[in-house]
Amino acid sequence: MKIPTSKKTLVSLLLSSLLFAVPAKGADSNSADVIVYGSTPGGFCAAIAAAREGASVILLEPTTHIGGLNTGGLSFSDSNQMVRETLGGLFLEWHQRVAKDYTDRGLKAPFDPSPTNRATWTYEPHVAMRVTLQMLEEAGVKVLKEHYLKAVTKDGPKITTLHTKKGDFTAKTFIDGSYEGDLMAAAGVDWRADREGREEFGESLAGKQYPKPKMNISGVDDNGQLLPLVTTADGGPDAAGDNNLMTYSFRLCLTKDSKNKVPMIEPDNYDPARFEIIRRYINAGGSHNMVGFDPYPLPNGKADGNNSINKQFSLGLIGGGNAWHTADEEGRKAIWEAHKQYTLEFIHFLKNDPIIPQPMRDRYAQWGFCKDEFADYGHFSPALYVREARRMKGMYVISQRDIMDDPKKDDPIAISSFPIDSHDCQRIALKDGGVINEGTIYPVRPKGSGGRGYAYHVPYRSILPKAEQCNNLLVPVALSCTHVGISSLRIEGAWMVIGQGAGVAAAMAAKEGVAVQELPHATLRARLLSQGQVLTL
Repeated sequence: MKIPTSKKTLVSLLLSSLLFAVPAKGADSNSADVIVYGSTPGGFCAAIAAAREGASVILLEPTTHIGGLNTGGLSFSDSNQMVRETLGGLFLEWHQRVAKDYTDRGLKAPFDPSPTNRATWTYEPHVAMRVTLQMLEEAGVKVLKEHYLKAVTKDGPKITTLHTKKGDFTAKTFIDGSYEGDLMAAAGVDWRADREGREEFGESLAGKQYPKPKMNISGVDDNGQLLPLVTTADGGPDAAGDNNLMTYSFRLCLTKDSKNKVPMIEPDNYDPARFEIIRRYINAGGSHNMVGFDPYPLPNGKADGNNSINKQFSLGLIGGGNAWHTADEEGRKAIWEAHKQYTLEFIHFLKNDPIIPQPMRDRYAQWGFCKDEFADYGHFSPALYVREARRMKGMYVISQRDIMDDPKKDDPIAISSFPIDSHDCQRIALKDGGVINEGTIYPVRPKGSGGRGYAYHVPYRSILPKAEQCNNLLVPVALSCTHVGISSLRIEGAWMVIGQGAGVAAAMAAKEGVAVQELPHATLRARLLSQGQVLTL
């Protein structure tokens, strides 16, 4: 697949506009054919895809940051664990253009963007941002920041107006591109934010998961109160569901290069008692290597610091994100700040606490933030890694069976293939003694897959609300799936291709003046294939 030049892109957009029956709205209008709420990878790909189909598109972002995790610190792409041959369209073009950004500046590309390449693809956040904004601009998408959703107005099952803190917006078709499913919830669509029990969908990976060894320490203080960073004294029945979600964290852009390093932010009001549980773990013989985070190498001497799924203690604030999806704007700011505070305190602990061996302290002390990344945010990552929030209860629920046993569907809009992979959901002080992390699902892959997950269809029905609840809304990110399902779907590469499917469908529904549930899949499939989407398993 060749990179489209600006000239080719403009010609393509012109031809697409001529084919589109509805004239584009004025540049200053608050009305469009398609409105996308949330500029996550699924959201911005949906916006670009709809615009390339000739629709007028407004992309509303509640924060000041465009691009979600793709531009917010997740720079060590997880697509090497996916079947890249099935990731076409905007996913492939975006990565091709990232690589081309380097070569156009006379630099070596950090990766070979061929779809069959199984190597790791890495890039710098500011390059990812530049490419994302270029593609949105070329497609003619109107991008508006700090438009936090307040409410929607509906006429029966149809959304007519989206109300934000900065204005009201109307469209024919709407796309919820948020990680949290905010527009979906505001529109009265059924959702859930929990973990299912094993019986509900017959999922062996549902319910409680205890793959990590118990820590032989007490999780309570001298007064019998839970220690900081312990979330509960009762994990619940093994086969039962609960309201815990996998942990949130930041993806940090770090460097040791003195020419580009700014000092690590020191936390205000650091409390060493917060990490008493780690001291107990190490004093009881626990490995120092099970404490810390994973620095993945990036171009130009940078690293992507990630919560380690394997460690007992890492960047994830277990339990800290459980209330995120229902919190209002101020509540989310508070949760965001709580995660930042924990992140800075944890790094300070790693660099300074006597329980940490000096060589390990020295190693972590070498890291600083990058002078040329996230300058508007004090060089700290602007995007909290919301791995899981609301999930729609839509027309079709993707479960473990759809991933591992029954991957083919009659109405595919994309193919997903990341391993089933969940981070910790709770940290339990056991009644009989000991502390254990619960909820991790180590990557589940087919045997002989070379580290890649199961490839399976994402059906159109899984991004559709029930028609009686809303008939002009598509939900490609907080889509209809189980907790086990989102443990595979929750990856940026999957959301990009699913978002593209949603964008094409939204433009078609707006053009034809039909409910999104009534769009003929054969017609949608043809348009998706024309945009480079891969639908054959």
